[in-house]
Amino acid sequence: MRVGGSQSNSMAKTDYARLNQSLTALLGLGVPPIAITFLDAPPSSMPRAPGPMPAPTPDGRTGAVSAGCVFWMMATEKSFATVAADHGNCSIGSVTHGFKTLAEVAKAGDVAALIESNWVSPGAMRGMAAVTKKPGAVAYGPLGKTTLDPDVVFLRVNGKQLMLLHDSCPDLRFEGKPQCHIIAIAKEKGELAVSSGCMLSRVRTGMPNSEVTFALPGHRLPELVERLKAAQAADMRVAAYASRDAQRFES
Repeated sequence: MRVGGSQSNSMAKTDYARLNQSLTALLGLGVPPIAITFLDAPPSSMPRAPGPMPAPTPDGRTGAVSAGCVFWMMATEKSFATVAADHGNCSIGSVTHGFKTLAEVAKAGDVAALIESNWVSPGAMRGMAAVTKKPGAVAYGPLGKTTLDPDVVFLRVNGKQLMLLHDSCPDLRFEGKPQCHIIAIAKEKGELAVSSGCMLSRVRTGMPNSEVTFALPGHRLPELVERLKAAQAADMRVAAYASRDAQRFES
């Protein structure tokens, strides 16, 4: 984890603008990739997440947004830093991002609602991935403009883009709910992961039904770009063959 106030420790050492351009072109992305960086403290040069926070619920929950996944939507356009309180309205997201433990949120109203609705079981909650070290801040922003070396690169992709990612990385993990735990899988396990999404997140973010989410460790981004180049070349050859072959069926 980096120290947000130290330029020497946190400044990006990789050309993320170039990698962002390559990634966007290779996948044909319609939504800009974002950079997610876990820090010891908010960078002094980076604005904080917008407020104000609403009045707390009876169990004390409030935050800058209804859930941390909302920050994914905001970060396609601007960079900002968040702290634990900003994520506090969503207990599940607070756990996956390392801000709280399961024990600390066990009696929260939103957790009770999820369990009572049979959306998730206590056993499934114990098995979800989570960041192991409590961060002092999490920074978000467009990948192409990041000044930090991100822990996680996060994409919103459609079916064809997911096909290309899986062609490039057959070991890609497929996950379901909660959507946000792929952040922890990428950061803690160094793995590439896609989530089909979860109803909790889709309602809060307004993410289109046609999109799913993909997360990879920031240090593996150059590797992914090279793999995508090879997979794209193979797909183009196959597409040309399929097009020629289909002509036999044209009247």
